[in-house]
Amino acid sequence: MNVDITVRTLISRPVAVVAEYAADPLNAPEWYANIKAVTLHTPETPLAVGAQMDFVAHFLGRRLSYTYEITEYDPGRRLVMRTSDGPFPMRTAYTWSAEGDATVMTLQNTGTPSGFGALMTPFKSLAMKAATTKDLTHLKRILEQR
Repeated sequence: MNVDITVRTLISRPVAVVAEYAADPLNAPEWYANIKAVTLHTPETPLAVGAQMDFVAHFLGRRLSYTYEITEYDPGRRLVMRTSDGPFPMRTAYTWSAEGDATVMTLQNTGTPSGFGALMTPFKSLAMKAATTKDLTHLKRILEQR
């Protein structure tokens, strides 16, 4: 069973500001509640196709450690990252578009849990949707207060 979660929010800041902040993986622990740490493999060019970074997260009572690789990057428009290992290989895509002077940010997570985790997919989907909604609300608050 697949997970496919898409959440959007309108942020009252220009696309360039939202995209620059949200695309920087080192900012993730500030606006993602479950992400605790990020380590870049290639600090000199973190935002390029092929760049990799390690994430440490806590979700549903478990510590998760995984590596994301950037598979698409169009600055100010789209960023796609993918994991290839772990109990829940996942693809995360950010897109940004202008709506007047504001930005519509869309965050999509897709993946297919394996093993025992596959049995919990409906529950995980609901939990991920709630967490993603909270994360984008927090991102909106951070950026609109700057």
